[in-house]
Amino acid sequence: MSGNAFREARFVTVSEVAEILRVSTMTVYRLIDKGDLPAVRIGRRYRLREEDVRRYLEERYTQAG
Repeated sequence: MSGNAFREARFVTVSEVAEILRVSTMTVYRLIDKGDLPAVRIGRRYRLREEDVRRYLEERYTQAG
């Protein structure tokens, strides 16, 4: 990924992702540890690209019926 892509990316916190997915922050940390959600570690905190969270949801979306 080029440096420009990171400059244009919008990053969200673990808490924000948990709120979007309606799960606990521990669940988000588990998804990061498993490699299901890519994250960047900044100091002691993680940041995730909104695009990666959207992609994660799209890949797991199933239609009922």
